Amino acid sequence: MTEKETINRIIEILLVSDNVTVLTGAGVSAESGIATFRDPDGLWSKFNPKELASIDGFLNNPERVWSWYQYRVNIINNTRPNKGHYALTELQNLITGFNIITQNVDGLHQRSGSKNVIELHGSIVRNKCYECNRLHEDFIKYNQRIVNCNYCNGLIRPDVVWFGEMLPEKEIELAQQLAEKSDIFFSIGTSAEVFPAAELPLVAKRAGATLIEINPERTILSEYVDLRLELTSGLAMPMIIDEFKKRLG
Repeated sequence: MTEKETINRIIEILLVSDNVTVLTGAGVSAESGIATFRDPDGLWSKFNPKELASIDGFLNNPERVWSWYQYRVNIINNTRPNKGHYALTELQNLITGFNIITQNVDGLHQRSGSKNVIELHGSIVRNKCYECNRLHEDFIKYNQRIVNCNYCNGLIRPDVVWFGEMLPEKEIELAQQLAEKSDIFFSIGTSAEVFPAAELPLVAKRAGATLIEINPERTILSEYVDLRLELTSGLAMPMIIDEFKKRLG
């Protein structure tokens, strides 16, 4: 099937679908200049995840972990959503039952205007207390030394899921429910290697959804999908939204 034929088929299914779910991964944010983690030249090839993304690493050297995350926050604050983000937001505005589930922690979906984004791995631009788990929404300036909780004096940490931690129960349950009732499930820019998020596309397919992958690279999910575009999100999604709007009239 050609690229054009694949897009036309996607549009045909979108036009008769009431529930559309999208799972996004690091590839979507990479187009905004945010480094991925697991690619050969990704962050984990340069840094030790056990030192920078685990409870043990944080407790052993909280200042180092805090500084590294604030460095990343500064990068994210100086990046912008890309065409893929904006196209997904536009599609959400056109389809009532449209939901975005993301493995990304950068908040770029929200900054592009997407609503009710389900963040499976938390958010790097939020902070919480290690001891009492209360969120600290107030902005903590880049390069400021690690601070203590206003409520219990515990250490403040990024509100992200580290290695060895469980995904937030509410978010993963909601994501599974959405996958099960999806008419279409998009897997966009994700390697499909990180569980339990990687299981969501297969949950959707087993429940009868059309499974669509958008990724320039083949993944372990590729052999199971119904339709596939070997394009980045920033190329594929604007083409899909343009054609969808034409068909809507």
